[in-house]
Amino acid sequence: MQCKLAICDDAEADRAYLETLVRRWAARRGHRVCLKAYPSAESFLFQYAEDKDLQILLLDIEMGPMDGVSLARILRKENDAVQIVFITGYSDYIADGYEVEALHYLMKPVGEEKLFGVLDRAVEKLRSNQRALLLELPGEVVRLPVYQIRWAEVQGNYVTIHAKTDCTVKMTLGQLEGELDDNFFRLGRSALVNLGCVARVTKAAVTLNDGTQVPLPRGAYERINRAIIQRG
Repeated sequence: MQCKLAICDDAEADRAYLETLVRRWAARRGHRVCLKAYPSAESFLFQYAEDKDLQILLLDIEMGPMDGVSLARILRKENDAVQIVFITGYSDYIADGYEVEALHYLMKPVGEEKLFGVLDRAVEKLRSNQRALLLELPGEVVRLPVYQIRWAEVQGNYVTIHAKTDCTVKMTLGQLEGELDDNFFRLGRSALVNLGCVARVTKAAVTLNDGTQVPLPRGAYERINRAIIQRG
């Protein structure tokens, strides 16, 4: 696979170290990478304005004057496909990671094995993101990328799929589930959720990263937590 990857870190030694690891990962996995490194969020955004095909971003959080979380928020406003991996020396930013749908956090110093595993996940996510559903709506056929689906719910004989825009189609939840992958979890008879969009789980409800709360049926609490852990 060919990947466009960027590193954004204000520490020169850390950038060089990550570049070495990324190139080693690419060589071992047989991937071709177009790799660029940036010393600040501002320098990254200047280049990104001209070239927006980025697929994977290794992003330091503690930078100034613009930090990595602020950069990720800007990036997410127009790009929901790029895989963001936060690199940090602290564990205080996990809630911010939910907000911008970060793939993972890596603590400094970054270990080779952990980075390789996260990059492998990023590539699998990119491949999965190429999948799309063709939905027949009144007077049109809509192509809906699977990764954009946050959750879906049953309404009578129809299913409403909540993505960038909502689509209501005549089908069963089981039919929809059969067209999806194990990133989606079935909540009883009435709904399913994208595990990658889950911000919080209580015994009463699942809260998604856009604030939506989906009721959690009895007996599903342990199963969805297990599914989230297995997904990594």
